Amino acid sequence: MRGHLFKELKNDLPASIVVFFVALPLCLGIALASGAPLFSGIIAGIVGGIIVGAASGSSLGVSGPAAGLAVIVLTAITTTFNGSYETFLLAVVLSGLFQLILGFAKAGFIGYFFPSSVIKGMLAGIGVLIIVKQIPHALGTSATQAAITYGAALISLISLSLLILWDKVLTKKHKIFQLIQGPIVVVGLGIVFNYLFQKGILNFTLSENQIVKLPVPENFMAFFSQFTFPNFSAFANPDVYKVGFVIAIIGSLETLLSVEATDKMDPRKNITLPNRELKAQGLGNIISGLLGGLPITQVIVRSSANIAFGAKTKLSTILHGFLLLVSAVTIASTLNMIPLASLAAVLLMVGYKLAKPSLVKEMYQLGWEQFGPFAVTIIAIVATDLLKGISAGIVVSLFFTLRNAFLNSYTMKDITTNENGHELHHLHLAEEVTFFNKPSILKALNAIPERSHVIIDGRNIKAIDYDVVELIKDYKINAKTKGISVETINL
Repeated sequence: MRGHLFKELKNDLPASIVVFFVALPLCLGIALASGAPLFSGIIAGIVGGIIVGAASGSSLGVSGPAAGLAVIVLTAITTTFNGSYETFLLAVVLSGLFQLILGFAKAGFIGYFFPSSVIKGMLAGIGVLIIVKQIPHALGTSATQAAITYGAALISLISLSLLILWDKVLTKKHKIFQLIQGPIVVVGLGIVFNYLFQKGILNFTLSENQIVKLPVPENFMAFFSQFTFPNFSAFANPDVYKVGFVIAIIGSLETLLSVEATDKMDPRKNITLPNRELKAQGLGNIISGLLGGLPITQVIVRSSANIAFGAKTKLSTILHGFLLLVSAVTIASTLNMIPLASLAAVLLMVGYKLAKPSLVKEMYQLGWEQFGPFAVTIIAIVATDLLKGISAGIVVSLFFTLRNAFLNSYTMKDITTNENGHELHHLHLAEEVTFFNKPSILKALNAIPERSHVIIDGRNIKAIDYDVVELIKDYKINAKTKGISVETINL
């Protein structure tokens, strides 16, 4: 087993280093966007890499704190639990338990019941909210300081410009720019700017609340003494269960979508068992919550980097978790030189990629059946919250489904004349005929003129509701009063 795990070390080790460089700024940035202690993002990254990486059946998927949950976490901490992070951690533990239950109940198929238009709208809505929430960090403003901090704004502007240049130009020029990821360069540049500010070489300043604050351990044992633990006395709080359930459902959906996308990109075309993945994520969230970490999902950005740089087995994911652990122990003081403006720039790019205009254009071109639920989900998420936004999108999607059922319940052949000179109407029922189809079928039958002959053809039917059968029986009786003869086939 050990030999099997390390058989692709020459490929997995370089890939794990790249994933570490991608994950480090994202772990800190997502914690920032979540309104949680920045250290909680590092914990979630470590657990996602080592624990979930080992338990998962995914060869190349990488788990960690996800931008898709940032809005839920922020709302839960600041509003639902009135700033009590320890109470929120109990909700994370419960979300893990819910995911374990889903996994053992073989509920991995749940992702297929959510329309892709709503899921895309959810991610785009989250992208919009991330952008809105990060603008104050990018400008160095806050609730107590309305004026722009020019040092933070300068770092944000340069960082964003560099990220765009890296993404659109440099990565296409040479593989070195793919190996060294833009976010880690931006973080390094932010550290340099902060040092120049502190030494007075550049005439700008950053306040303490505009810089990363991680606990700096004196040694390895001191590192473990800095973890935060859940408030177990909050078991009586019903909101804990509600938040835990929401995290479990949204996190599971995001994981299952990422699993599907990762498997499609996998050169070896490995298939990840969704139920095992739910169990692995549940285990990860229980441990992350117990240690003070953010909730975890499988994430597509890190998974894509893992595949792009040649990972072959799950060892790459596990090694990147150990690299995060080592960095938190050894270079915490260096990480505390990172300006929040640098992380805000990274998150602004993440938000843009989730809600990019090309996606809106693509969904619009697919027609209102796709664009309607997509747009409503985004608007509702921004105006209310994530759960209400998803619910609104599903309602709109259901409306279009019912509309299609109404319109496609039957086909009517061209009207002909029989040997008696009466009009002949041939109505073919669809394969699936439900009570939603009653209005359209009744409307078609009522439009048939007197003294006609009607054939109601059910040869294509695979399932039909009793309501429709009853409607046809009643029509046959009432049609006699209009001189209409009715013939049924296979009903």
